[in-house]
Amino acid sequence: MIVGIDDTDSRSGMCTTYLCTVLVDELESYGEVSTPVLVRLNPCIPFKTRGNGAVAFGIVVNKGLEREVKEIVKARVTELSELRAEGTNPGVVFIDDNASKTSTEKLKRFYETAVREVLAIEEAYAIISELHLDYFGLKNKRGLIGALAAASFLLLHAKKSYDYTYELIVYRRKEIWGTLRFIEDASVWAADEATYPLVWDTVDVANKKLVLVPHSPCPVLFGIRGDSVDAIYKAYELIQAEPEERKMLFITNQGTDCHLKNTEKLWDYHSYILDGVVDSNPRTIEGGHVLFSLSVQRGNESVDCIAYEPTKGFRAIIRELRIGDGVTVYGSLKESTLNLEKIELRELNLVVERTPRCNTCGRNMKSAGRSQGYRCKRCGTFSAVKDKVIVERAIETGLYEVPPVARRHISKPLVRMRMGDKIIHPSR
Repeated sequence: MIVGIDDTDSRSGMCTTYLCTVLVDELESYGEVSTPVLVRLNPCIPFKTRGNGAVAFGIVVNKGLEREVKEIVKARVTELSELRAEGTNPGVVFIDDNASKTSTEKLKRFYETAVREVLAIEEAYAIISELHLDYFGLKNKRGLIGALAAASFLLLHAKKSYDYTYELIVYRRKEIWGTLRFIEDASVWAADEATYPLVWDTVDVANKKLVLVPHSPCPVLFGIRGDSVDAIYKAYELIQAEPEERKMLFITNQGTDCHLKNTEKLWDYHSYILDGVVDSNPRTIEGGHVLFSLSVQRGNESVDCIAYEPTKGFRAIIRELRIGDGVTVYGSLKESTLNLEKIELRELNLVVERTPRCNTCGRNMKSAGRSQGYRCKRCGTFSAVKDKVIVERAIETGLYEVPPVARRHISKPLVRMRMGDKIIHPSR
């Protein structure tokens, strides 16, 4: 049996991964429980809570205890969910072990849609009804969408269908939830030095900040992400912090870029990889954000791209762009503006047009009028067009990324990217 759970937390507390960890520990006496999964869904959904994560785990239930296991799950979800919060709408989905090949294909499409599109609760109900799945929900039950997506990912993970990473999440003792966390900074930096790049996004070197610690009053003490379970546990052993209540290793789709897609049409609340040409020089706007316009190669449309202030040093890369640069942008669209997560500079425009100089006196010519060329007032010499000059650029071609402090859970760090002969500029 696979159990998927979502939407039990709120912006002010709780964490769905914590509820999952409690259940995994409790249900070990009822059967063999798998390593749980933590699935990040579409990061653009406006009604998400924090990282828009859902969870699932599998259990080979001891004979005759299936009904009791389901009742325990329902009871813990009811007990631990932040039901007083307006946006908390828990959902639980149960998938039996005998899912057919046809069912698997439907669940695969549902998972991929949940990560890349915007789903309505009716679409989750349709799959649940068609496949005769057992489910449970509270309030408007919107969590059924994430619960079904997470359960689907777990089913598909067994078939090695997708890229995946790991996260070890350590939880605080319940009596101190909401208080200031104690973690020895120096031990985290030492753990990072000993395990990077197999463990990543533990710290932000450029901005001198810890990244593994949440800022909300949730039960999480810290989370260690990486590609190697051994390296993750090595980092854990090196970190000095307050006493923990429990911990759990999750298989995740974090750091995989599975939310990005290529498409002809652009829609808000979706994430894209777009090839294009810079058609306006970057400008800094109120708040310190940096904006430029991109002429998209397919679809013959233009889209504004923005590097928000929290992306810190990444904005310096964007400020170096010029009209005519060929780029590939990675990011999410909201209010017709693409929030940049990564950018590849494929081709730099090295030609600059400048007001022509007089061949006689060497001074800059002046405009002779709109579309009438340029003339030297002193010598009377004339040029119909501007001079074209080859210039050096202060930036190189290659892939650049936002720093860890600004990275979405689901975005792939460049240190994980294997892209043949492409030049990669990781944030550290």
